Amino acid sequence: MKTVKVYGPGCKRCETTEAMVRDAAAKLGIEVDVEKVTDPKSIAMAGVMSTPGISVDGKLVHAGGLPDAAKLEGWLSA
Repeated sequence: MKTVKVYGPGCKRCETTEAMVRDAAAKLGIEVDVEKVTDPKSIAMAGVMSTPGISVDGKLVHAGGLPDAAKLEGWLSA
């Protein structure tokens, strides 16, 4: 199981990013545990300077704007 954190204040882009993560995982048949991180201090401590951000298994892989769907699938399948 992959652990994915979506960092952001809860804006529409953050919600869309979370949905994209879940959709990509379902498409790949990968089980994921998705956690939304909305606390500004926790977001900053994770190194996310622009939201939404995504970390997979503790590694920050994306920050700022919606992720590319193909890249997202790559991060999840790695």
